[in-house]
Amino acid sequence: MPPPARAPVPQPAPLPAPAPQPIPRPRPVPAPLPPVPVGDTALAVGVRSGPALPVIPAGQAQRALEAFRISCPSVLSRADSSGLTQREDWRAACAAAAPAGDAEAFFRREFALVEVGGGAAFATGYYEPEIRGCRTRRPDCAVPIYAKPADLLDANPRTGVRGRGRVDERGDYVLYYERSQIEDGALAGRGLEIAWAADPVDLFFLQIQGSGRLRLPDGGVMRIGYAGQNGREYVAIGRPLRERGLLQPPVTMQSIRQWLAANPEPGRALMRENRSYIFFQELTGPGPLGALGRPVTARASVATDPNFVPLGAPVLLQDMDNPLANGLWVAQDTGGAIRGANRFDTFWGAGADSASISGAMQARGRAFVLLPRAAAERIARRASPAQR
Repeated sequence: MPPPARAPVPQPAPLPAPAPQPIPRPRPVPAPLPPVPVGDTALAVGVRSGPALPVIPAGQAQRALEAFRISCPSVLSRADSSGLTQREDWRAACAAAAPAGDAEAFFRREFALVEVGGGAAFATGYYEPEIRGCRTRRPDCAVPIYAKPADLLDANPRTGVRGRGRVDERGDYVLYYERSQIEDGALAGRGLEIAWAADPVDLFFLQIQGSGRLRLPDGGVMRIGYAGQNGREYVAIGRPLRERGLLQPPVTMQSIRQWLAANPEPGRALMRENRSYIFFQELTGPGPLGALGRPVTARASVATDPNFVPLGAPVLLQDMDNPLANGLWVAQDTGGAIRGANRFDTFWGAGADSASISGAMQARGRAFVLLPRAAAERIARRASPAQR
C-alpha cells in the first residue's frame, strides 16, 4: 500500500541504465549429437582409463586449482551420485591442494583421467548478467524478484517420493505454481520479494542464467544468486519462435528481444510457455554460487550433470571446435538443460566480453574426468577388459 500523500513529495530520480553491453547470442539449438550410451549414471554408461594429462597453461591450471580448493569442503562431505567416487577418495587430493605451489604438477600427481560413455563432449556457456533493479518497489521498478517459498518442497512429505511440489489446501501433493501463476500473483503478499526489476524481459533472461547483478538507482550493485526452481519444465523460447515462422534463422538473443519488444502481449504469452521459474537469494560475499553452495570461478567453473561427473571433480575439455572451451575446468554447478554424459556449460564471469563469449559458445570435442587416483584405480580393477 503506498504511503499517505505528503506535499511536496520529491519524485525519485529515474533508474540509471547500465553500461551498454553487446547482446549475446542465445544458445542455438545444436545439431544432433552422437548417440549417448544408455544409462543414468557414469558407471552405467561405461568408464575407461584415459590418457596422461597433457600440458596445461600455467594460468589455466592455477585457476582450476583455486576453484578445486573452494570445492573441497563440499566434496569431503557429500555423496557422489555418479558412483565414481567415495568421500574418502578426495581426502588426499584436498589435503595436497592447500599447500600446492605448482598447479599442473598437483593435478598430474593427484589425479588420473577417465573417459565416461565414449567421451564425445558438447559445451555451451553462461555468464552473470546485469539488469536495472531496486530494493524497494517504485513505479519504474515493479517486477518482483522472489526468494524461495517455504511451501516449495523437494519431495512428497507423505511418501518421500522426490519431485518438487507443494501441499495444497486439501492436503494433496501437487505440482508447484508455474510461471504464469506466479506472475499473476500466486506468491504476492507473502513478503518473499527480495528486490524488484525494472523490466520483465530482463528478469526473464536473468533467470535463464541463474544469477546476476541488479544496478540500483544510486548506482550501487546488488548481486542475486540461484536459490531454487519451481520444478516445472524449461522451454527455450527461441525454438517456438523459429518453428512457428515468427523469426527466421539465425535466431539470436537480439532478434528475440526485438520480437518481444515489438509484440509485448504475444511475447508475454510466449515467455509463459517456459513454465520454469527461478527463485533468488541476495549474495553478500563472492559469487555467484554454484550447486555446491560455493562461489563459481570465471573461466574455471563448469556446470555438469552430477550423475555423470562428480561435483568438485576437475574436467579436461580437449580438441573442442571452439578452442576457448579447451582446458581444465572444475565441476561446481548444474543446470536444468545440462543433462547426460559429457554435457557441459562453461562459466565466463560478468561483463561484455563474458556475455559475448558465453552467448556464442557451442563447442564439440572430447572430455575426460579427473578422478583421485584411488577412485580411478578402483574403477579400473572392476572394469571389463574392453573398457580398460
